[in-house]
Amino acid sequence: MINKVILIGNLGSDPELRYTTSGTAVATLSVATSRRWKDRDGNQQDETEWHRVIVWAQSAEFCGNFLSKGSKVYVEGRLQTRKWQDQSGNDKYTTEIIANTVQNLTPKGAEGGGTGGGGLTEPPIPQEPFGDMGGGTGDDVPF
Repeated sequence: MINKVILIGNLGSDPELRYTTSGTAVATLSVATSRRWKDRDGNQQDETEWHRVIVWAQSAEFCGNFLSKGSKVYVEGRLQTRKWQDQSGNDKYTTEIIANTVQNLTPKGAEGGGTGGGGLTEPPIPQEPFGDMGGGTGDDVPF
């Protein structure tokens, strides 16, 4: 089975870089993708989708040091849905992309841009992953 996500989009805010209690870096990115189409009446329509991306270890530190709001990025990873409880004890769910690869596609010296990330409350930081979260070459795919 395959669980793979590839995005090219713009950061809606600066990366949020934190560290786990064991010292592992984790960055949270808000990535916007958009599409444009014409409706039945020939009117141009735009749609923006926001994606929560979690990046670990050295890749997280790269994001914190070299990416900023408006940066165009390539993200490759997998989808993960987590369940957590808010302060009132209500169950909440979040679907995020656990990135294996993040590349900056913004040319050096180019200005950022884009729009803000909105006022959403963040779910808690995910637990440190188990096992190797390396670059993921796909060599373990059974076909």
